[in-house]
Amino acid sequence: MNENYNPNLKKNSQKLRRSMTKEEKRLWYDCLKVLPLTVKRQQIIGNYIVDFYCAQKKIVIELDGSQHYEEEGHIKDIKRDTFLNENGIRVLRYSNFDVNKNFIAVCDDIRKNLGLIND
Repeated sequence: MNENYNPNLKKNSQKLRRSMTKEEKRLWYDCLKVLPLTVKRQQIIGNYIVDFYCAQKKIVIELDGSQHYEEEGHIKDIKRDTFLNENGIRVLRYSNFDVNKNFIAVCDDIRKNLGLIND
């Protein structure tokens, strides 16, 4: 995927890594960081910065705040997801609400999609 890496996004991805939302922090520290697979935060793929990426499984994990449910945000998400899918990457999306209210279910769904637990 290095041929699709935009180096101009590096500073922004580092900034986003330092200023994660409370939902991103919770998912990172209480679930993703301790998985037996490598998951990277604020990873650059093409012209996009994704919230979390597991290269071994080619899975992106996105947390959606309220802006994702407005028309402009939804259109941007479709464009991003299409680019990622065309590059063989599957996108898992979870709302901030679900991270806050259904955290265990979100983590279980992520583990299931990463092939770490069975149905």
